Amino acid sequence: MTDPSKLMSIGSFSSLSRISVRMLRHYDAGGVLVPAWVDDATGYRRYAPEQLADAARIRELRDVGFGVSAIGALLAVFGSDTYADALRSQRRLLVDEAASARQRLALIERMLDRNDLENTLSDIEVQLIDIPAQTLVTLRGVIPVYAAEGELWARFMPELQRQRIAVTGSGGCIDHDAEFRESDVDESVFVETAADVEVQAPLVALRFPARRAVCATVTGPFAEVIPRAHDRIAAFVNDHGLRLARTRDELATHHFTVYRNDPNRVPEPEATISVVFPVV
Repeated sequence: MTDPSKLMSIGSFSSLSRISVRMLRHYDAGGVLVPAWVDDATGYRRYAPEQLADAARIRELRDVGFGVSAIGALLAVFGSDTYADALRSQRRLLVDEAASARQRLALIERMLDRNDLENTLSDIEVQLIDIPAQTLVTLRGVIPVYAAEGELWARFMPELQRQRIAVTGSGGCIDHDAEFRESDVDESVFVETAADVEVQAPLVALRFPARRAVCATVTGPFAEVIPRAHDRIAAFVNDHGLRLARTRDELATHHFTVYRNDPNRVPEPEATISVVFPVV
């Protein structure tokens, strides 16, 4: 039992632990760091010196982004594999958030370099095109976010080689979702092949008829240029009285992207992609 004479006031404990009094009260209310003793008459909280170790862990968990409920659960399994797994998961999340922040900063710099919306869109090549009948070999899957498309390609390319599929045209990605999604994205990566190609699962050969589409071609980091391509296509469709051909069950009407050079072999600012929306 802690010697009552060694108990600290909440102010002293706050100073030593580098946790504010307000947050100490919050952690008390959440059952995360309960004072060693509370005066029933005054409500004054007093803490034991040995609680400083828990306070340090709480501060570290807080500083890397865990909330009160998660902190309480993690303290209960401190030193276990579960604790380490939670830290690794949080690390992956923070890496993703840092990448997103870098993309936003780069976009801000680009926005500051532009004078107005017309200048933003005028450097994008957009046109109405006729796509001839084509056969695509595809691999479909649900990925966490659009930027994780590489997960599909990592499975797709070895399978193409295993089945000895001859590629005759460009590769790209079909978006199967009817709306923009923030997670759980349904996509198919593809390459163009000969019309008589035969494939085995998990690959699927899709044969599309000739169709008309609006195509915007952009160069630069995908996360920055693809939204601009969509903006330019929307303006083009509106200006020319066109209508998107999209229907849920007809894959030939789904919008897709085509890689004009290999994004794995050129610097990101030099990657060129076409965004294609079938129209009527």
